[in-house]
Amino acid sequence: MSVREVLSAIAIVLTFAGYVPYVRSIHAGKTKPHVFSWIIWGAATLIVFVAQLASGGGAGAWPIGVSGAITLYVAVLAYVKRGDSAITRLDWMFLMAALSALPLWYVTANPLWAVILLTTADTIGFGPTFRKAYDAPYEEDVVFYGMFTVRNVISAAALEEYSVTTLLFPLVVAASCAAFVVMILIRRQQVADASGERG
Repeated sequence: MSVREVLSAIAIVLTFAGYVPYVRSIHAGKTKPHVFSWIIWGAATLIVFVAQLASGGGAGAWPIGVSGAITLYVAVLAYVKRGDSAITRLDWMFLMAALSALPLWYVTANPLWAVILLTTADTIGFGPTFRKAYDAPYEEDVVFYGMFTVRNVISAAALEEYSVTTLLFPLVVAASCAAFVVMILIRRQQVADASGERG
């Protein structure tokens, strides 16, 4: 087993380690994911997985494929559990912008442009979740997104071919997850401070 295959296996283990408690938390009603973000992330992640395989990503692409499949399952859960019933006009705009970018990967014969478009769609997909978590910072799991920051960095390191096509998606997702964690922690502190002032 090569070093990259070991890193890929670690990334897959981290994927399950992150998702199992996250899914349990959804079932328990503690975590309330935004369905729009998870639909976008699931579709984009699976298409990027295919593009990474086509560009020689090898074992490093497998964590992305596993994550894409589980992400679509979370999207179904988010819909069934109605994690966020307050869907705003801005959320619809994020969804339309992201979904309009998804078919463009098929139009481009170049996997790089497909990954650029899909990474953009995936990042736009964070919009509804950022908006919701800003308003309700205790309804998202900081540990989950922290683990996925690390998982995506390891997944990038496990790639068999390093190029913009193979590296862009996992590194941008890692940066987005890290920024999300920072935002939630800041907002939780602000909410706690505001509660203390009222008390």
